[in-house]
Amino acid sequence: QLQLVESGGGLVQPGGSLRLSCTASGFTFDNYAIGWFRQAPGKEREGVSCISADGGTTNSAGFVKGRFRISKDNAKNTVYLQLSSLKPEDTAVYYCAAKRQKFIATMNLAFYDSWGQGTQVTVSS
Repeated sequence: QLQLVESGGGLVQPGGSLRLSCTASGFTFDNYAIGWFRQAPGKEREGVSCISADGGTTNSAGFVKGRFRISKDNAKNTVYLQLSSLKPEDTAVYYCAAKRQKFIATMNLAFYDSWGQGTQVTVSS
């Protein structure tokens, strides 16, 4: 059974950093595209960043503006999302999602068919 588990969230002050991890069990990441999404209270879930199965292609939302970096370690079955220069508006539950498909990196929510439970990121002084 496919399972994704996010970790690394927490409370951080504005300008701070966090590293989120998405670890898979029940399958290997080698053939899976991975996306990170977030959902703030009262708002729709939105794409943050995504990475292709081989890790060679990434895309990020405009609001990222170089502050976040996605990376993939297939040997560890883990995808990371490094969050830097965090702002209060980055407060949300962050989710990772997976789809078995090569050669694509997309932030289209409908593309993904496996989702984790999310990890809370709170940016506040």
